[in-house]
Amino acid sequence: MMCTAKKCGIRFQPPAIILIYENEMKGKSRQRIMPVRNFSKFSDCNRAAEQLKNNPRHKNYLEQVSLRQLEKLFSFLRGYLWGQSLAETMEQIQRETTIDPEEDLNKLDDKELAKRKSIMDELFEKNQKKKDDPNFVYDIEVEFPQDEQLQSCGWDTESADEF
Repeated sequence: MMCTAKKCGIRFQPPAIILIYENEMKGKSRQRIMPVRNFSKFSDCNRAAEQLKNNPRHKNYLEQVSLRQLEKLFSFLRGYLWGQSLAETMEQIQRETTIDPEEDLNKLDDKELAKRKSIMDELFEKNQKKKDDPNFVYDIEVEFPQDEQLQSCGWDTESADEF
């Protein structure tokens, strides 16, 4: 079945993922409600999203929905189960999905590092200019302004004769 996902959301009572999609054969918009079972406030959102996306009953419908979006929806559900408001949950998700440039990534464990790398990859893909883009320009040369005198380093001031 060929379908194009239009919107994806979550319902809290009873918990379910709701997908609005368009059936390409008939051209009609449809709604699919996928109940969320065995999910508690202690559940792993990443694992729940993977299980739903790989479920044979929903696999064809969720092909165009990213795993990251499903994880966010499950995070909203987990926040609701913890008793958080929607604004608190959104703020928490924002903190988890943004990267602090001052953060030392060397101090993170493997799981957190992989999560940060996937966020960076997603941001790179989003901002990447491709050949098909209307604003694509090949071989851009940029000159950066030099307001101050460049600071020289000790290693580059030695002459080549010393080697």
